[in-house]
Amino acid sequence: MTPSSKDHDSSSTARRRRGDEEQGGVLDLCGSENGTFSIPLPKKATIERLKKWRQATLVLNASRRFRYTLDLKRVEEKVEIRRKIRAHTQAVRAALLFKEAGEKHFDVTPEGLPPPPSGDCRIGTEQLTTITRDHDFSALQQYGGVKGLASLLKTDLEKGIAGEDSELVHRRSVFGANNYPRKKGRSFWVFLWEAWQDLTLIILMVAAAVSLALGMKTEGIKEGWYDGGSIAFAVLLVIVVTAFSDYRQSLQFQSLNEEKRNILLEVVRGGRRVHISIFDIVVGDVIPLKIGDQVPADGILISGHSLAVDESSMTGESKIVHKDMKSPFLMSGCKVADGYGDMLVTAVGLNTEWGLLMASISEDTGEETPLQVRLNGVATFVGVVGLTIAAFVLVVLLARYFTGHTTNADGTAEFVKGKTGVSATIDGAVKIVTIAVTIVVVAVPEGLPLAVTLTLAYSMRKMMADKALVRRLSACETMGSATTICSDKTGTLTLNQMTIVEAYVGGKKLASPDSIQLLSSDVSSLLIEGIGQNTTGNVFVPEDGGAVEITGSPTEKAILSWGVKLGMIFGDIKSKSSVLRVFPFNSEKKRGAVALQVGESEVHIHWKGAAEIVLSSCTRWLDPDGSVKPMDQDKMNEFEKVIEDMAAGSLRCVAFAYRSCGMENVPIDEEQRDLWELPEDELVVMAIVGIKDPCRPGVKDAVKLCTRAGVKVRMVTGDNIQTAKAIALECGILDSEAAAVYPTLIEGRTFRALPDYQREEVAEKISVMGRSSPNDKLLLVKALRNRGHVVGVTGDGTNDAPALHEADIGLAMGIQGTEVAKESADIIILDDNFSSVVKVVRWGRSVYANIQKFIQFQLTVNVAALIINVVAAVSSGNVPLNAVQLLWVNLIMDTLGALALATEPPTDHLMWRPPVGRSEPLITNVMWRNIIVQAVYQVIVLLVLNFGGKSILHLKHDTSYHADKVKNTLIFNAFVICQVFNEFNARKPDEMNIFRGFTRNHLFMGIIGVTVLLQVLIIEFLGKFAKTVRLSWKLWLVSIAIGVISWPLALIGKLIPVPETPFSEFFAPVSSCFRRPNKSRENGHESEGQEDDAKN
Repeated sequence: MTPSSKDHDSSSTARRRRGDEEQGGVLDLCGSENGTFSIPLPKKATIERLKKWRQATLVLNASRRFRYTLDLKRVEEKVEIRRKIRAHTQAVRAALLFKEAGEKHFDVTPEGLPPPPSGDCRIGTEQLTTITRDHDFSALQQYGGVKGLASLLKTDLEKGIAGEDSELVHRRSVFGANNYPRKKGRSFWVFLWEAWQDLTLIILMVAAAVSLALGMKTEGIKEGWYDGGSIAFAVLLVIVVTAFSDYRQSLQFQSLNEEKRNILLEVVRGGRRVHISIFDIVVGDVIPLKIGDQVPADGILISGHSLAVDESSMTGESKIVHKDMKSPFLMSGCKVADGYGDMLVTAVGLNTEWGLLMASISEDTGEETPLQVRLNGVATFVGVVGLTIAAFVLVVLLARYFTGHTTNADGTAEFVKGKTGVSATIDGAVKIVTIAVTIVVVAVPEGLPLAVTLTLAYSMRKMMADKALVRRLSACETMGSATTICSDKTGTLTLNQMTIVEAYVGGKKLASPDSIQLLSSDVSSLLIEGIGQNTTGNVFVPEDGGAVEITGSPTEKAILSWGVKLGMIFGDIKSKSSVLRVFPFNSEKKRGAVALQVGESEVHIHWKGAAEIVLSSCTRWLDPDGSVKPMDQDKMNEFEKVIEDMAAGSLRCVAFAYRSCGMENVPIDEEQRDLWELPEDELVVMAIVGIKDPCRPGVKDAVKLCTRAGVKVRMVTGDNIQTAKAIALECGILDSEAAAVYPTLIEGRTFRALPDYQREEVAEKISVMGRSSPNDKLLLVKALRNRGHVVGVTGDGTNDAPALHEADIGLAMGIQGTEVAKESADIIILDDNFSSVVKVVRWGRSVYANIQKFIQFQLTVNVAALIINVVAAVSSGNVPLNAVQLLWVNLIMDTLGALALATEPPTDHLMWRPPVGRSEPLITNVMWRNIIVQAVYQVIVLLVLNFGGKSILHLKHDTSYHADKVKNTLIFNAFVICQVFNEFNARKPDEMNIFRGFTRNHLFMGIIGVTVLLQVLIIEFLGKFAKTVRLSWKLWLVSIAIGVISWPLALIGKLIPVPETPFSEFFAPVSSCFRRPNKSRENGHESEGQEDDAKN
């Protein structure tokens, strides 16, 4: 596509969007964005907007059509259940507080401890649950605090439980498992029952019953049951196949939901930190918590530093609660907002408030997706047309029948007033009604919106293999429209395998990072103290002398590994000083600190973080002898040059600094100490290290693929801008050094300082943003979305949550991502790899492309079948395709067609196209061309056979009855064979080679084979059911020849040029006359979703 055509596309898309916003809702066959059938931002769609499109939908089977949409009643029930549970819990706690206050006032001696339970355990489930659920601090004190509880639970607060299998089984049997009962998935019989709810199928069954009764009455049981029985059998077949397809989808969604619930976390067992599933936690476990974690069970705080918890999920109040030894209770389901600490698990599963809540509310996995809603609009439009045509056919056939114009095979009138009996009259009328209702079954594409869930279920399952877990269905299809991806650097574009490769300690560069022997003991001991104490990681040394195990974030692991090489003994360092106050690493300030009491009166405050930021707070430096020297400008320039050189070599730069003070400067009161702001000025720089984090293999190719597909990749990182530039050049995000200029390369603080109007212009040009804060990322996302981009954002930290939520597609990292980030995300990248993000883009485009293939195939069948039957009905009073045959055609185009075309795997061809615009029509001009070419061909051929078939096939010498049977059988057979061949055409709407990748799609091959096999069985062996006769091999060849012609015809059709302007725009002036005024816009009020549309 040329640049000019791209510009034209973008301008026409913008024009369509403006037109939609100005003119309000209308049923549009193209499915373009409009007020009714449009939710471009499902994350922010209001309940009113969701109700609006459902009320406007023409639907025959509501229970099936809306199965995978959000259950609006259940949403309200959830809110009410949450409110009741919270109210009950708060009432219990209020009563306990009142009781405690009374005991203090009247000096009442608290009751003794409840008797310990019998058996091994020295404390029971009921006592533990009561303490934590009711936040009963006095009861906790009676047990001796957290240490007393740990003793009763046989837990070592330093090393945790032993973690042997027998012990874990015992603890689960006594205290319960960390799980809650969930409703079982619906059985196949439920889906079978729901498939019965289709109004047209019910009418057909009634008609079949009437026909069966009349047939057996007039023709006897032996021959009379065929008419009614064949219709009933066809209806049952449709119901069973539909139910089986739906049940299969349901099983896929169930397995994916189980994956979503399975959270991996760290516990301390046997002195080492191990990763386990949240479901494997037991009472007595010691769990380290850090910012962004979800509290996995109820528990008591063992120790913590600046630990703050967001309890809004349980209390309903968006208030951050600080946790310390006076307020040590931690509730399952809450999120750690700041700090870190360790907790002792005291209750799991149904013994927690969260467990009760989750067991009380059934999880609703339904969700509207933009494509699903738009397809309901298409289905409604087609359905209205189909109903109109069916009603017209019904009126014409009934009029011809009762006026005596409908004739039997021998030429006599079927109905003669005053002569035809009541049973025969009713039988004739029932057959006509059956035909009309069957036309409705074919005409109303019930399976069209459901094809979205089919392809999404298939895509989500396959995406799991490609290391992407979809949390929000709509993200699958939205990813296909992404125009830009704002990616983190560390762990996404790089391997996240960090090692320190350069070190500048004591004012000089070390020949090797590990050669600290050249430094004085004062320098090395101070540095090792800072490394060992100012960390959230851990070093475990096995007693049997095995390899040292280091845990923590990749940066922490790299630094701790370096510390071990320098001679650090982690346990000794921890015991030599006591922690007074911790300032956890902050992504805004990009540094963290710890205050240590060393000896009786001395305090060391160690800082660690982004090198240039820490250095800017330093006024002195530590020389190799351990002497502290003032920082002059020359020395500052030298340090800055060191940082610059390291960054230019794509190294992450981390600086270590400290300052000392006396205990008299430390607040004595513990509460005041928790609020103490650690001094961050007049620091002494000790060391600057360069950490190597290599680019991921294949990331350059992935970036190139995105660029070719019209998706711009932008790097947004908190690292030094020079480091970001070096990595961007290595990854291919920047083409050359010459491109690394403002505003392509920009710092976060520069970007955030820009005025709003200028920020949007600059955002368009940014390729790399260095030293960015999470708020800068959020500003960038908003600016890009205001410019009309569909934005994908990767994130892993708690502070990334707003940007992940604001973006059209939030992509959280599965390995390094916090639970807060994952909950805000739409898709979780399980291997933290940018190449997996690109695979998600491919799958997103595949979802959209597969739906378009199915639409093209289904509308071709619809148009051809309707025109053939209408023309035949009006002209002759008979239809060539009867009820059973139409039901079979419906099965081919609806359920089987969806299975065959909606499960096509993605191809590289998808990444050669530009992104699909949000308001681009679902039915493109290319699709219209293909539909018209094939439908016109089928209609012409089959109508020629219908009106001239007897002479063409040389059947004039046969009886009229047999000739009609042969002719109609050939029409039916040729029509079905045409659909089989046209399914191949639908696979590649815009490609010449329709067979490419055919053999890789085994499901497609299987469905084509089954369709052909069943068609042969129907024609050759089930003639009495389908009202067909056996065809000679010559007529089979004629049928196949008619079908085969559709292949070269499709090839010729693809040579016909189509205009770039969508056909729907040509009819916009006409359709505007029929639009209803949008009241909300007249009154100047717009829903939240409509405001979002306007922004886009």
